[in-house]
Amino acid sequence: MSDSIILGIESSCDDTSAAIIKGNSILSNIAANQAIHKEYGGVVPELASRAHQQNIIPVVEKSFTKANIQQNAISAIGFTRGPGLLGSLLVGTSFAKSLAMSLNVPLIEVNHLQAHILAHFIEDANPVPPTFPFLCLTVSGGHTMIVLVKDYFDMEIIGKTTDDAAGEAFDKIGKIFDLDYPAGPIIDRLAKEGNPDAFTFNKPKLENYDYSFSGIKTSVLYFIQKEVRKNPDFIKENLNDLCASVQKCIIEILMNKLEKAAKDLNVNEVAIAGGVSANSALRKAMEDNKEKLGWNIYIPKFEYTTDNAAMIAMVAQLKFERGEFTDLRTSATAKYDL
Repeated sequence: MSDSIILGIESSCDDTSAAIIKGNSILSNIAANQAIHKEYGGVVPELASRAHQQNIIPVVEKSFTKANIQQNAISAIGFTRGPGLLGSLLVGTSFAKSLAMSLNVPLIEVNHLQAHILAHFIEDANPVPPTFPFLCLTVSGGHTMIVLVKDYFDMEIIGKTTDDAAGEAFDKIGKIFDLDYPAGPIIDRLAKEGNPDAFTFNKPKLENYDYSFSGIKTSVLYFIQKEVRKNPDFIKENLNDLCASVQKCIIEILMNKLEKAAKDLNVNEVAIAGGVSANSALRKAMEDNKEKLGWNIYIPKFEYTTDNAAMIAMVAQLKFERGEFTDLRTSATAKYDL
């Protein structure tokens, strides 16, 4: 790994983030969150892009300050080109292009999903990085997929959601329970105090490695409507058990397909990535399979699970070594294949 110093910029959704990487060592990883979306129960694209405009300069400045690096010391700038919210991406892309032009350094475009997976190669993400080939369950609010990773930039999606992402299912079910947005971490916390076997919900029956989470959302909704008609305080009285039962169901759906893929492909190097990889039940399920199935597991540090610029900088570093640069004609894209 070279000792080049790279600035990474991430703005795909509602977190504005900037990071400085030297080799594969993160010198700074700064993020500004947008609390305003909590009022609306989900991310409002227009508000997100406005907040990025307000946050990006102070976030980038803070990343340089924390890293104790001068702007003219960087070798290149990596930025999230997509996928994500177009307005949010435009802010990060435009800023990266302008700064690269002013500093006369190369520009490197990064696929956000690829970055979640390659975050495992950041120096302190794991005790040791995964060995190729490995399977990566990439699961977040916007994406759920199983990826066969053959090399840094040779990835094949072997399974994906046909409807909602797992993180989206957590948030939508949280709305049914009248929980704040984002509901995933709240459900995870409350589930620790509940009985995961208290209630059962429908699971999809898909033949391949694909996922579906709209069914469990509907199953929970109908169940709650029926119970609340009988007892208006049903949710309040059973909230911990409801959260534990929902979480168990979603994690079982995720793990069943991942286990099937690992067995069918004879791969025992297995990783998780994305915001939902911070979920304690998913992490425990991975640890259990390490013992039960003999997997070598890779679970990233919490700071590298949610959207962050460190993972963008990591991919940019790998591309820098390969001389894979983009030019100023590049533009943000809401859809960007892995």
